[in-house]
Amino acid sequence: MDDRPVLRARSVHKRYEGGPQTIEVLAGADLELAPRATLAIVGASGSGKSTLLHLLGGLERTDGGSIEVCGRDWNAMSAAAQGEWRNRQVGFVYQFHHLLPEFSALDNVAMPLRIRREPAAAARRAAAAMLEQVGLGERAEHRPGELSGGERQRVALARALVTRPALLLADEPTGNLDADNAERVLELMLRVVRELHGAMVLVTHDVQLAQRCDTTLRLHKGQLAPA
Repeated sequence: MDDRPVLRARSVHKRYEGGPQTIEVLAGADLELAPRATLAIVGASGSGKSTLLHLLGGLERTDGGSIEVCGRDWNAMSAAAQGEWRNRQVGFVYQFHHLLPEFSALDNVAMPLRIRREPAAAARRAAAAMLEQVGLGERAEHRPGELSGGERQRVALARALVTRPALLLADEPTGNLDADNAERVLELMLRVVRELHGAMVLVTHDVQLAQRCDTTLRLHKGQLAPA
């Protein structure tokens, strides 16, 4: 079993040009996550939490520093290589589920595997197994419009995890749910990430949810520090 860090970020910088003003969102942020580690990132609205998550997942490029996922630096890869590595190593969960309304829960979950060009039957079997894990095996053929908000978010979680990613990145994944569903989704995330021997970064405003993770860091003035 590989015990090297799943995620390593070193002196990450990110800035945006806002007219005549340069806005420095990240100013030397550092973090490292071992397998089965879970990290919550908290901070004020606009502090750059979502930007950091996008950088960690290779969706944006840093302006300085490095981010490695499973030993590979995003900045050292071509766009095509980034897309392939992201599909194999990273799962994303957002506050809004972003499910395709015309497809069943099963086909939504199978989509990342189909993008990987896995055979349709194999992709559907893996999707069905993951829906069972999140307690939705009996809802596999329902479309998103036929599911509750909590069920849709669990489908989105199954889609993020069906590729068995090393790194799960979650941006306010329970922000649109009531307390009971929020607890259920978080519990599923923690359990499945540890079963997969992966790691998770959770961005949240909810202090109680953050406390369920191994570590909580606060993003303030572009840097991460213990909360």
